[in-house]
Amino acid sequence: MERVVVIATGGTIASQPTMSGLAASLQGRSVISAVPPTAGLRVDVIDLCTIDSSCLTIRHQLDLLEQVRVALADPDVTGVVVTHGTDTLEESAFLLDLHHDDPRPVVLTGSQLPLGHEGSDAPRNLSDAFIVAQQARDLGVLVVFNGHVHAARGTVKRHTLDAHAFGDPSHEPLGRILGGELLLRRDVQRRSAPLSAPRGTAPRVDIVTHHSDGDAVLLRASIAAGARGIVLVGAGTGNATPEIAEAVREATLAGVVVAVTSRCAAGPVAPVYASGGDLLAAGAILAGHLRASQTRIALLSALMHTDSPERCRALLPALLGT
Repeated sequence: MERVVVIATGGTIASQPTMSGLAASLQGRSVISAVPPTAGLRVDVIDLCTIDSSCLTIRHQLDLLEQVRVALADPDVTGVVVTHGTDTLEESAFLLDLHHDDPRPVVLTGSQLPLGHEGSDAPRNLSDAFIVAQQARDLGVLVVFNGHVHAARGTVKRHTLDAHAFGDPSHEPLGRILGGELLLRRDVQRRSAPLSAPRGTAPRVDIVTHHSDGDAVLLRASIAAGARGIVLVGAGTGNATPEIAEAVREATLAGVVVAVTSRCAAGPVAPVYASGGDLLAAGAILAGHLRASQTRIALLSALMHTDSPERCRALLPALLGT
């Protein structure tokens, strides 16, 4: 008999109406009851937390990482399904993927409509997640939504309400589920050496976005607040003003690691213009195709594996995939 472990964390898929709107309240066993039992499949459920994913902390995410490791320590487990809120699913999925070193899949899913809502996408997403958890191998951590299968790296929430909520703006999906089968379209390009378990406490890593009339006030405030890492969301290919480039130089000299991504939905960050080149010369690291939320997870992970800014800067490009 195959065995899948479900780790429930809350989110819309576990939500019910309240006077002020939807709120996560259902336990994992109630959530998976939306899917009829599958012959020959044993499902074990672990309730990690029951909260809206916008309220998740890095502590929740590290607890999730540990619980996934515990589940996969059992050789009888076929795969892991994580039910998760959609708001920060892309962050948790990427954190898990950076530390995943097992051929068995970890599949994250959720829903845009709660279980009790007419036309809810929860039953289909759950059913598809179980199929992928049983059939996928050597694909790392996956996001399953609306019949599509996505690699964790690069996949973001691309629509606030639509059922087709997730995708990688720069790459096509890995595949889809049709007739109960996982059909793959492309291979996954994964890091050859996943990270070991993180150690110590999570440092402060902030995200600062550049815009017209933007200055360095928020970036310097982040440093003053004790940030050890900053994700600068630049314009276009990763551009900002000379004033911000100078603040990045100050941050780098102070031992703060700065990574630059883009406000654009798709495409790489590259020093095409002088304003982007100035950031690179100031010591910033370019994030390639990753956007702000996952760039922050990569930077946070690197800082949790070394106390040295220099070693962090050396490790970060591999985590970013650049």
